[in-house]
Amino acid sequence: MILAITGGTGFVGSHLIDHALETGHTIRALARKPQAKRTGVTWIEGALDRPMSLGKLVEGADVVIHVAGVVNAANRAAFAAGNIAGTEAILKATRLAGIRRFVHVSSLAAREPALSNYGWSKAEAETRVEASGLDWTIVRPPAIFGPRDHDLLDVFKAARSGFVPVPPVGTRISLLYVEDLTTLLLALAEIPAAPSIMEPDDGVATGWDNRDFARAIGTAVGKPVRVMPTPRALMLLASAADRLVRGKKARLTRDRVSYFCHPDWVSHAPPPPALWTPAVPTPQALAQTAAWYRAAGLL
Repeated sequence: MILAITGGTGFVGSHLIDHALETGHTIRALARKPQAKRTGVTWIEGALDRPMSLGKLVEGADVVIHVAGVVNAANRAAFAAGNIAGTEAILKATRLAGIRRFVHVSSLAAREPALSNYGWSKAEAETRVEASGLDWTIVRPPAIFGPRDHDLLDVFKAARSGFVPVPPVGTRISLLYVEDLTTLLLALAEIPAAPSIMEPDDGVATGWDNRDFARAIGTAVGKPVRVMPTPRALMLLASAADRLVRGKKARLTRDRVSYFCHPDWVSHAPPPPALWTPAVPTPQALAQTAAWYRAAGLL
């Protein structure tokens, strides 16, 4: 198949391209900057706010997989531009090209849109997909991790120090290894399903207590860790400090604090087992992630 992919230069998108090529697909991928030539990949220079480039991206494709999204932004308007307007633009290009199949990567945060600007923008994007008239599937991943990810790198570094702050007691999350996510996205591209919203995870039905997740990361990096549940007020202070130190590159934003403190980020609507099941146990996947960080000189 010919797959049109947005977000192909990012964490999830780059793994999706690798996996798609391994399984024999041809890729058309959007990129803001020129990319190195790669067999099986046609890079389309452009962005979600450039309609002409989106037209070129989807030209001749069988399926569109919309991975691109804004996870960290200065304000509500910036989230809206990246996640809502960007989704509207790729949906329009898909319809104009006569393509029926559309796989949309959302987030569990969309389940609680009142908690954060990010969750609100992802929920609004989902409404656009649902009203598109296309043959759509929405995938809401939980916390995604794996090689090339930088969002959880700080937690791995903290585990190396032997001390990991975590959200307040009682918060639970689901996890998903990036390779398992790309397997699901390709399955959805190859086997059209009825319009639905899927919440995949690592197979742990009740999710992970954040304290156990921190300890599992400690095991992956070879360090016993002390875990400190952190009250919301202290997390907000840490967020302000992160902003002072890293500026626009800060990862612990006030927006993220809001949803980190929510008690239930456990997936509740897994894909049907006949379509997909996770293949890599989380402890093994965390060890592979730690090994990649070390090899890349990041840990």
